Amino acid sequence: MVNEGGIAVDRMFIKIKKNLGIYMEHNGLEKQRLVPVTSNFLLNLNHVAEASFYTIKERKIRYDLEGHEFELPTNTRVVHLQMHFLYASRKETINGNKGRLVERQYYKLYFFPENVEPYEELRGIIEEQVANL
Repeated sequence: MVNEGGIAVDRMFIKIKKNLGIYMEHNGLEKQRLVPVTSNFLLNLNHVAEASFYTIKERKIRYDLEGHEFELPTNTRVVHLQMHFLYASRKETINGNKGRLVERQYYKLYFFPENVEPYEELRGIIEEQVANL
């Protein structure tokens, strides 16, 4: 089933389609790097441990893949998906000291203010999976 905004839902997967004006940040990129979604990809909702939704209210600077700085517009909406611990990297030493750091994989999807429809659609899809008590 494909909804009007271009986000497809099929059971446990969400398909994010390219060229919808969505930007993404994730652990596989250098810190504070933001890239446009330029190819379709699937997210398995059954592997998401936490989801949060928020709006950026203050000046935030990010960088593209070439290191060029750009400012996120205020009122940019964000869907932050934190994956299960099965999708984590582990470090046994931290700054030369013994210890254990577990960093779960995450995806942050950024929707600029002029692109709120796909955000609302994605948020609605995720919230349909939630039981409110």
